[in-house]
Amino acid sequence: MKTASSYSPIHVIGGGLAGSEAAWQIASAGVPVILHEMRGVRGTDAHKTDDLAELVCSNSFRSDDATSNAVGVIHAEMRLAGSLIMACADRHQVPAGGALAVDRDGFSAAVTREIAGNPLITVVREEIAGLPPKDWDQAIIATGPLTAPDLASAIQAETGADALAFFDAIAPIVYRDSIDMDICWYQSRYDKVGPGGTGKDYINCPMDEAQYNAFIDALVAGDAVGFKEWEGTPYFDGCLPIEVMAERGRETLRHGPMKPMGLTNEHNPTIKAYAVVQLRQDNALGSLYNMVGFQTKLKYGAQAEIFRLIPGLQNAEFARLGGLHRNTYINSPTLLDRSLVLKSRPGLRFAGQITGCEGYVESASIGLLAGRFASAERKGEAVSLPPPTSALGALLNHITGGHIVSDEEPGKRSFQPMNINFGLFPELEPGSIVKPEGVKRFRGKDKTIMKRQLVAKRALADCAEWLGLAGSGEAISA
Repeated sequence: MKTASSYSPIHVIGGGLAGSEAAWQIASAGVPVILHEMRGVRGTDAHKTDDLAELVCSNSFRSDDATSNAVGVIHAEMRLAGSLIMACADRHQVPAGGALAVDRDGFSAAVTREIAGNPLITVVREEIAGLPPKDWDQAIIATGPLTAPDLASAIQAETGADALAFFDAIAPIVYRDSIDMDICWYQSRYDKVGPGGTGKDYINCPMDEAQYNAFIDALVAGDAVGFKEWEGTPYFDGCLPIEVMAERGRETLRHGPMKPMGLTNEHNPTIKAYAVVQLRQDNALGSLYNMVGFQTKLKYGAQAEIFRLIPGLQNAEFARLGGLHRNTYINSPTLLDRSLVLKSRPGLRFAGQITGCEGYVESASIGLLAGRFASAERKGEAVSLPPPTSALGALLNHITGGHIVSDEEPGKRSFQPMNINFGLFPELEPGSIVKPEGVKRFRGKDKTIMKRQLVAKRALADCAEWLGLAGSGEAISA
């Protein structure tokens, strides 16, 4: 049997969520890895530290419900696969209702410590300005949405295809002690209790109709950052700036991040708020809260002025104001094979958001798969793809071929970034959904919930079998 020293190292470029997870999976397979990270030598427009896996947007990993939520299912599958990202997230979670949110600084510091302490991982702080040299016969590019210009140009030259891009906006963070709790109150929507939570995990700021309309008027009139050289780049609909949503219609926000449903003002329970702004705990101390869904490209001065129109935030002090950064991804279904290898360059894989997945856990999960695939290939083993019925397999399928091609415009690129969702999973076998005994009416929402539960249960069981952990998936989904 070969030892770790018998294998040549696999190179991973990028120390974000995907790159860190890929490196961890490679090392866990007994193969040495060199992780190249340019922060420490060259910064980015969005990162604030040199820590690995820094979270530059929200601190939420979203739903942790593995029984009926696709995001929760991929959380559970990653845990089954020994994910470093999920292990560190679990250790540094903060209350967030039904979601898994983390203390962002504690989380990234933990990932950095674990990577630095692994004897099979060497971290090199340097910028890789071009494609890996040919003697790096196994390499993974996981540079994410903030790929350095020189490397992006090299990727474009190699693929012969234009990189697509969109804007990703960052939400502001408010100091807890500057929030007026005589106006605001603690409550999770519908009092839902999640991991580490109590059902009172969000701070809620109520608005009446007049206050809401004044706020919308201010948003639409606000001074925003111009596109400059990025002119014309489309937004990703899952992360629209708050002012762009406001421009799409006066009621858009009230039916989106500012919806009042499931919330009762404890200061005035008889009056229903017209709209509600929610803030979610951002650190373990509970001293910082981020404005949920309030990604923005407003200029700093305008942000402070407009967001202080929100009742309860009239004296808000901001630990971080919102910002804007460019996000790039490649046309993966055309360029990558099923194991994430660039078709024009054997041994070179891509991972993370640059492949066209969207979201923290989705990015990390593709890093997990790329690491497992690369280490298997290095060891001379067959690359085993996750079953398409699993969340990992469903997301991989989307990235490597699950997009829709237009018959009317066959030359038009249709691939778009995607979060994990039940629409990516294969359908259940006919007859799988059976009306429960004693239930007279079984349709609509009840039927959808059962379908999602069955898809989740199947996903976890099939993933566990793929990992050689028979029975684990059933236990998690129970």
